[in-house]
Amino acid sequence: MTDQKSDPSAEQPAATNKDAQGFQRPAAEQDIEVDIFEGVRQADGNPVEPVRLKSSDSFCFSCHKSISCWNRCCHGADVTLTPADILMLTKKLGLEPEEFLAKYTVPAIWEKSDMPVAKLRTDDTDESDACVFLAGDEGCGVYDARPATCRYYPMGLASIKMMGAEQKDDFYFLVKESHCQGHAEDKSQTVAQFRAEQQVEALDEINRGWIDIMMKMTSWRSVGGPHAKEVSRQAKKMFFMVSTDVGAFRRFVFETRFLDTYAIDPIVVETLKIDDIALLQLGFDWLKNVLFNEPTINMKEDVLQAAIARGRAEMGAT
Repeated sequence: MTDQKSDPSAEQPAATNKDAQGFQRPAAEQDIEVDIFEGVRQADGNPVEPVRLKSSDSFCFSCHKSISCWNRCCHGADVTLTPADILMLTKKLGLEPEEFLAKYTVPAIWEKSDMPVAKLRTDDTDESDACVFLAGDEGCGVYDARPATCRYYPMGLASIKMMGAEQKDDFYFLVKESHCQGHAEDKSQTVAQFRAEQQVEALDEINRGWIDIMMKMTSWRSVGGPHAKEVSRQAKKMFFMVSTDVGAFRRFVFETRFLDTYAIDPIVVETLKIDDIALLQLGFDWLKNVLFNEPTINMKEDVLQAAIARGRAEMGAT
């Protein structure tokens, strides 16, 4: 993810800037924020093709058991798990999130945002750093529940937004690693066809709130955090809980004063008891409110008035 802002005092009529992903960016575009969701494995050399792809653009790629590099991308991969990934994998494996996290992941910090994430373990009995879910020559042992990173490969997802604009526009780019022979295959497809085949549309919708928070935190870091304040350890802990353990967040919602504090429709409350995706969306909205003061969730009127009164009293107001 990158966040580049224009310098009004600089005279660069023909200059270009290259961001961390290798995209050449003209000076005229310095008023644009480009946020990259790095749904790609660690790169060797400079594998990112700095070409924006639209949904209708075509490219050639195919991965199959007969290809010479079969399973190579399942070794040494650095896979950050999204909230949707964890929902799918826990259901596939019949595990509670807490069990899954302990057995198959390691905690990490996503450096650009300085926020905690869960990364997929590699097999510590295998010197080749094989993915813990690699099932030998058969390939992925959890293929139908594989993470978004694996589904997107060899593609990356990005969003572009003019400074001050409300909406982001998604675009895509290709990743070409030296070992990957899939690009030499003659299977042509559009980006939209590839995304449909890999079943990523629904996952992107589930993960959107999480990605938004990660992107905004990346931008906020340039000024020291939201409102120029460092994000507290407790806030990071809550972010990790919402992102990785829907069971723990459900207990937080229903076993603390959360529902006494926030105005949640009773029908929605019943849905939250059984619907993990709805609970995730609530979690992302709550985090946006806590971290960025966005009006994504409302306090109950009596709680709000009490908070206002306390604030006025602390300032000596009457």
